[in-house]
Amino acid sequence: MKNRLYYGDNLEILRNREYFPDECVDLIYLDPPFNSNRDHNVLFKAESGADSQAQITAFEDTWHWGETAEETYRDLIVNAPEKVSTAIEALLNLIDRNQMMAYLVMMTARLVELRRVLKPTGSLYLHCDPTASHYLKIVLDAILGPENFRNEIIWQRAPSKGLASRRLPTNHDVILAYQKSQMAYWNADNMFIPYDMDNLDEKVLEQYSNIDEDGRRYQLTSVTNPNKNRPNLTYEFLGINRVWRWTKERMQQAYEDGIVVQTKPGAVPRQKRYLDEQKGRPLSDIWTDIPPLQGSSAEYMDYPTQKPLALMERIIRASSNEGDIVFDPFRGCGTTCAAAHKLERKWIGIDITHLGIALQKHRLGDMFELVSGQDYEVIGEPTTVDAAAALATDSANEGRYQFEWWALSLVGAKPVGGQAGSRKGKKGADKGVDGIINFFEQDTKSKPKARKVVVQVKSGKVSAKEIRDLNWTVEREKAAIGVFITLELPTQPMIKEALAAGWYESDFWDRQYRKLQILSIRDLLGGDGVDMPPQHGTFKQAARVKSGDGKAQRDLM
Repeated sequence: MKNRLYYGDNLEILRNREYFPDECVDLIYLDPPFNSNRDHNVLFKAESGADSQAQITAFEDTWHWGETAEETYRDLIVNAPEKVSTAIEALLNLIDRNQMMAYLVMMTARLVELRRVLKPTGSLYLHCDPTASHYLKIVLDAILGPENFRNEIIWQRAPSKGLASRRLPTNHDVILAYQKSQMAYWNADNMFIPYDMDNLDEKVLEQYSNIDEDGRRYQLTSVTNPNKNRPNLTYEFLGINRVWRWTKERMQQAYEDGIVVQTKPGAVPRQKRYLDEQKGRPLSDIWTDIPPLQGSSAEYMDYPTQKPLALMERIIRASSNEGDIVFDPFRGCGTTCAAAHKLERKWIGIDITHLGIALQKHRLGDMFELVSGQDYEVIGEPTTVDAAAALATDSANEGRYQFEWWALSLVGAKPVGGQAGSRKGKKGADKGVDGIINFFEQDTKSKPKARKVVVQVKSGKVSAKEIRDLNWTVEREKAAIGVFITLELPTQPMIKEALAAGWYESDFWDRQYRKLQILSIRDLLGGDGVDMPPQHGTFKQAARVKSGDGKAQRDLM
């Protein structure tokens, strides 16, 4: 199976048996959007008027009760397994028709499908907010069975910052862990937190209080056997007759190696157990050792609900093997897929916005130098100019922004101004920059120097004015190159303006690159791209790079 990203509503995609046949994935992690910042009372208030739109606006977390939620509820009552329909009916009687119930109805429909695609050896982890976790657990018990519930994991996502006005501060998330069956894979050997040898707690210091001549901490533990009926292990050693854990030959070898010691004549021999040889502290269901991401973190993507790679890696290691398929139906900024790829698992992700897909493409390229269409598939994106035009004019789906994010993903640019959690962009926030591509040069002291390419995207009428504006933006941003992506074919005045801007000279790569480059959607779909220094080239490998300018750049000439 090739790694895959899907664009679209995950419920529709999940119900497509060609995409997702029964029992086809090994591990599911989902972090569905939820409006935890809204007032608790608002979530349970009956809706009316404009607020009753039946939609999920991707990351804005606005699941409202409306026509779609009502239809989904009725479908669950009629067609879902009996326990599921009973549970969802009881929840409606308890909660009534409001945002919380809409969220639970939409989640239930998706969780029914997720159970179908999960292998008998698979596990599911649902990351949620304490506001809804208890309701979701009822739903999961109905779908996967209460006997398959394994853990309610508490992840401390932030330290306490002070008392709230009428309650304690909320600083944790809940991760509900279920397995499909008793056959589910579980890697018990990975469920340890390695000791920090420079920051050991008092309990560990007390337990491993002995220090040998090499400065290694150890404790002395018993080598006697709790089973007294073991004649083959009963013998005298160092003057002590006991039932031992090891054979006499192994005991003698351990003694000669200094692993078994007798602290004084007549004392029962004991084993040296070194701290640095232990797997670590056994992992509990309260995780406080993985801090949330900060703005200074190298992996931070300015995405409000982004989870640390370490969190995902722990879950993936616990419940999957190399080569297994890891699936995230609410892909977010792509942490699950990135962690899965890092740990040599296969992966599938679904996102309802082209912003999410663009962020994922950027991340996969930045971390692993993966290329869309070569190293993984993206299903649901435009493949023709006509389809791109249809996307741009889809006003019901904020097509202008969807087109912009999709176009940026074609050149590997990181979106700028995209409102994480929304189908809309931030108006006026980009200052003429829709996307950025970073690369490195080398300064006069042979040190890496960060440079950037700024990208603008237009889906409507274009003229030479846009190219002049782009040139000004390049100067203002101190960028190396400016790229203009257009749905319409560029005019001759636009091409002349681009040519007049001159060249960006790269001394290190011994190349000239057009300072302003125009790429039409036709060019991009035909395989052309930005002519620029390599994004992932290293200085040790870098020599004189001689690459073609590409068809679009030759056309400009």
